[in-house]
Amino acid sequence: MRLLPWTGTGGKPCYVVGDGTGYVSRMADDVESIQLDMADELLGHAADLLAGDDGATVQQVRFLAGRLTESLQQIVRIAESRGARLDAIPPGEAALPVEEGRPDEGSG
Repeated sequence: MRLLPWTGTGGKPCYVVGDGTGYVSRMADDVESIQLDMADELLGHAADLLAGDDGATVQQVRFLAGRLTESLQQIVRIAESRGARLDAIPPGEAALPVEEGRPDEGSG
């Protein structure tokens, strides 16, 4: 089962069962990618706001803290989902396929 990057009614976790190639899994991959990109942009905005010589207002910092909190919750959910999927890989099975034309580790 894969923990999805969104919640259901009442904030309950949502899961999908499958091999990771179906429509819902692909949609979850897209949502995770968007969430990670948004987090990266938010960190840049936070750095700019907090580095400003004029000083940020209390309202700006509170707003920033709220968005950072939301983003961190999303990132933690992504990490938990990915960690659970890694734990489900049987020992000795490769987590990622070796790309064609790319040497295996330790061979070059």
